[in-house]
Amino acid sequence: MNKNFRKFILVLSSFAMIALCVFLGEGGMSQVNKNEVMSADAAGVNSVSEVVSTETPSVELYNQSGDAFTGTDTDALDTDALDKGALENQSEEKAAEATTEAPVELSEAEKLVSKMSVEDKVAQLFVITPDALTSTDAAMMAGEATKTAINETPVGGLIYMGDNLQAPQQVKDMLSKTNEYSVDRIGLPMFLCVDEEGGTVARVAGSNRFGVTNVGNMSEIGANGTVEDAKAAGETMGTYLSDLGFNIDFAPVADVLTNPENSIVKYRSFGCDMNVVSDMSIAVAKGLESKGITPTYKHFPGHGATAGDTHLGAAFTTKTIDDLKKDELVPFQTAIDSGAKIIMVSHISAPNITGHDTPASLSDVMITELLREDMGYDGIVITDSMEMGAISSKYTSDEAAVLAIQAGADMILMPEDFQKAYEGVLEAVKKGEISEERLNESVARIVEVKLAMDK
Repeated sequence: MNKNFRKFILVLSSFAMIALCVFLGEGGMSQVNKNEVMSADAAGVNSVSEVVSTETPSVELYNQSGDAFTGTDTDALDTDALDKGALENQSEEKAAEATTEAPVELSEAEKLVSKMSVEDKVAQLFVITPDALTSTDAAMMAGEATKTAINETPVGGLIYMGDNLQAPQQVKDMLSKTNEYSVDRIGLPMFLCVDEEGGTVARVAGSNRFGVTNVGNMSEIGANGTVEDAKAAGETMGTYLSDLGFNIDFAPVADVLTNPENSIVKYRSFGCDMNVVSDMSIAVAKGLESKGITPTYKHFPGHGATAGDTHLGAAFTTKTIDDLKKDELVPFQTAIDSGAKIIMVSHISAPNITGHDTPASLSDVMITELLREDMGYDGIVITDSMEMGAISSKYTSDEAAVLAIQAGADMILMPEDFQKAYEGVLEAVKKGEISEERLNESVARIVEVKLAMDK
């Protein structure tokens, strides 16, 4: 082999080696890239651009103290992810704070109600006679029997009739001790109630045992007197009632005498002019309040238009809501607008409003829809006496009491059988027929008025 041929072979071999190196280099690089792509897929990275380069340029980062340190792109990506996550967490926390409602602040009355047992709350719904409380006839004192009865069933109030009221000091002692027992038992005063309208309905002034002046029939004041006379009548009654220890008077009568044949409120009403009745019933109420007596407007929706006597049986009005709003409801609306705390609902039926003969005291149409929602009243609703024939002749004591509370009444006055009525309401609450929320609404209204009496 000559010299030139050997040179040719050497050159050819060199080119072959170079070609082989290039070939092997490209294959290796492909495998590296292939491995990186597989690793990236396994790590959940979808973008190919994030893994094409194998270089790792340094990135300058800072620690918490501010000193610089060197990291890689991977470090930078992790930090960004952490920052992004922190921002997302902050956003979620702010959103949660924005959507979280502030806690509702309970009133003082609601706080007290929340601490009461269901049994005590149901007891507060009743106003009964001291005779019914102690199972005696003509109770004239408050002793151990009264204390024991209140401890067992702390009723919301007691109403005193003529036979219970024998002498000034006797009444003062009886009412004072009864109130003391109530405060000791439940932390709230007792509603100490009386029917003292003046004239023919006056439990105190109608008796010669107390030496006080009977202010006379409201019909006389309405026909011949002034608003000032009406207020003076309220002040007179308020003075002697407060002195004896009463705190609730079931007066004034706010009925408009639109039926001249009506004998039930003929002398008890201020008359047939709705404006006179409005002004004078408000005046009497203010007179009572000025002496510390809480008035009760009665007999919603107006007994003056009725035929029949609810004491004996059914009584009704044929008027519509529009008719009543033009006349009988005006004094009650005026009372509501003036801040009435207690309204008594009668047992009259209004078939052209309710569509049936259910007494107003048991009707959600009359109490909840008309009195509360339409007329805007949120004070205490108390029924008229449940002993009256319009109720007792058609309903048992427990049925009537449950229906009244379901209809929107807050207090039951003088059920024919108190124990049966109490147990009936308690059972209805436990069964969910009367929700505890509904019960709490009524008790809160009662407690609200009682707290105001202490101030």
